[in-house]
Amino acid sequence: MCGIAGLVSRHAPPDPALVERMTDALHHRGPDEGGVDVLGPCILGHRRLQVIDLDTGSQPVTSEQGDVTCVFNGELYEFRTLREELTARGHRIPGTGDTPVIPHAYEEHGTTFPRHLHGMFALALWDASRDRLVLARDRIGKKPLLYAELPDGTLAFASELKALLRLPSLSRELDLDRLDAFLALQYVPGPETALRAVRKVPPGHVLVWERGSITVEPYWRLESQPVERSDEEWLEQVRATVGAAVRRRLIADVPLGALLSGGIDSSVVVALMAHASSEPVRTFTIGFPDARYDEREYARAVAERYGTRHDELEVELDAAALLPRVAWAFDEPFGDEAALPSLLVSELARKHVTVALAGDGGDEAFAGYARYRAHGLAATVARVPLLPALGARGLRALPSGRTEPRSPVFRAARLAELAAAPAGERYARLTEVFSPEQRDRLWTDEARPTRYAPPAPAGRGIRALQLHDIHTYLPGDLLVKADLASMAHSLELRSPFLDHEVLELGISLPERLLVQGSQGKLALRRAFAADLPERVAARGKTGFGVPLGRWFREDLRELASDLLLDRRARDRGHFRPAEVKRLLYEHVSGRRDHGHRLWCLLMLELWQRFYVESEAPPASALDTRVDSLAAR
Repeated sequence: MCGIAGLVSRHAPPDPALVERMTDALHHRGPDEGGVDVLGPCILGHRRLQVIDLDTGSQPVTSEQGDVTCVFNGELYEFRTLREELTARGHRIPGTGDTPVIPHAYEEHGTTFPRHLHGMFALALWDASRDRLVLARDRIGKKPLLYAELPDGTLAFASELKALLRLPSLSRELDLDRLDAFLALQYVPGPETALRAVRKVPPGHVLVWERGSITVEPYWRLESQPVERSDEEWLEQVRATVGAAVRRRLIADVPLGALLSGGIDSSVVVALMAHASSEPVRTFTIGFPDARYDEREYARAVAERYGTRHDELEVELDAAALLPRVAWAFDEPFGDEAALPSLLVSELARKHVTVALAGDGGDEAFAGYARYRAHGLAATVARVPLLPALGARGLRALPSGRTEPRSPVFRAARLAELAAAPAGERYARLTEVFSPEQRDRLWTDEARPTRYAPPAPAGRGIRALQLHDIHTYLPGDLLVKADLASMAHSLELRSPFLDHEVLELGISLPERLLVQGSQGKLALRRAFAADLPERVAARGKTGFGVPLGRWFREDLRELASDLLLDRRARDRGHFRPAEVKRLLYEHVSGRRDHGHRLWCLLMLELWQRFYVESEAPPASALDTRVDSLAAR
C-alpha cells in the first residue's frame, strides 16, 4: 500500500524537489519507504507501506530492459497466477510480490493491461521508449488518483489532493458548480473536484499522456449476467464468490485483522475469516455512550461466537476537538459524518495490525439500503391522490417529524414528501442533503452557481438503483471515506464485497433474492444465516452515525456560529449570512433538524481554511488522539 505522485512535461524537465514535497504530504500512506526517481521528462515519486514481500518489494519496479518503470498503490490479489502466466511468456520478474508484475503485464498487453489486474490499485507507469505516461485506477475506484495540468503544460498526479496542493503553480480557484453538488450530495462527484484545476481519474479508466496529448478511456464496465438458477444455486454461488473474495484478501506478511461494526456485512467477513484461519481473528469495534449510535452488543456477539481477539473502545467524542482532524484527513469537502468514527476505528486497529478487512460494499452488492425499499414504496403511495402532500404536512407538524431523523415519524414524513415528488426526482430526493430550493436560498446572487441536478438511475427496479449507487455514491462517498480514514493512520483496508466478481454477482441476482418486504440483502442473509448469531442475521441496517442533532444544539453550537458567520466566511460572499443564521436558529431552537446540513457547511468552511487559504493544518488537526477521547 502506498501513496504515489509525479510530474511529466514535454518542455523543460520537471523539478524533482517538487515531487519530494508531494511525497512528503503522502508520508502517512507509506511510512516505511519512499523515493523520487528522475526518468528524463517524467519524475515518479512514491511512499510505501510494507505489506507483501517486505524485503524485495521496494519501488519503483521496472521491466527487464529498464524502459518501463512503475509506482503502485494498492494490492493485486491474483498476482501469483499472473506472474506464472507472464513467466511462461518469457518475462523475468524479480521478487515474490505483486508490484513487479505490472511493467511486464503492460509490455504484454499495452494500455489495456489493467483488465488483467485483479485487486485495488492506482498506478503510474512511464514508458520511456514512447515518451508515454499511463495512469490507471481499479475497476471500482477503491484507490484514489487525481491529476492536474499546470499552467506550463506539465501534468501532475497524486494519490491525494493535499499532495497536489504542494505545487506552487496549481490554481486554487474554486469550482462553485461542484460545491453546489457537494451541498446536494455531501461529497463532490467525480471526475471533477472542488478545484477547477484538478480532476480524478475515473474508476475503471486509463489516462494516457503521450508527448503532451492526454486521453482518458475506460477499460472495464460493470454489467449484470443474469442466468436461470434455482434459489439454492444462487445462494451457493453467493457463498462461493464471497468466500473466495475474503480468502484472496488474507494474503499479507504483516498482522491482519477486521473492522467489526455489528452489521451483517462485516459480520459475514469475520465469519469467513475465522473459517479460513487457524489463528483467532483480530477484530476492532468502537462504540458511543448514546445507544442510538452504538452497535457494540452485536459486534460482541459475533466476536464471542468465533472467539476473536476483540478490541472494543467506547468513545466520549469531543466534537470540537475532532473537527479539524476530520477536515484535514478528508482533503476535499466531505460531509459524511461517518468519517469521524471511521477515523477513530482505523486508529484503534492500526495499534495492532497493518491490514484490516471491512464490510464496505455489501449494501450496493446485495441491495441493503432502506432507500431501495423506500423508493418502491413511494411509487405505491404516490398513486393515492393528495395522500402524500397531506401526510407529509401532518407528520412534519409533529415535533419528532422535524427534529429526530432516526424516528419512525420523521422517516414517514420523508417518505410522504418523496411520494409527492416527480417520479424522475425521487431517488435524488432520497439522498440529498440540501434540496434545490434550500441551495437557492443559501447562495448569494453574486456567487450563484449552476444548480446541480443529480443524475437519475438508468432504468427501473432495484438493479438500476444498485448500478446507480455503484457508479456514484460508492466512489464519491464510501470509497473516499474508507481510503482516507484508514490511510490517515497507515492502515491498509481491504473490502471483499468490492471485489468486482462479487459486484457482478450481486447485480445479477433476481430481485426475489434482494428485497422482501422491509428486509434487504435477502441473498446474503440466507446464504450465511448458519454462520451468524440470529439477532445479527435478522437485524436491519443502522448505519455508522454520530449524534449531529445534539452536537449542534450543545457541543458545537458556539463553534458553528463562530466559524460560519465570522468575517472570513462572510467576506467570501458565497452564502447569505441571514440564511446560515436561520439554519442555526431553527436547529438550536428545536424547530427543525439541520444537523447534517450544518455539518456539511462546517466541513466546507474548514476545508477552505485549511486547503484553499493555507498550506498547513493547525496543530489541533494533528494532535488529537483516540487515547485522550476514549475509555476501554
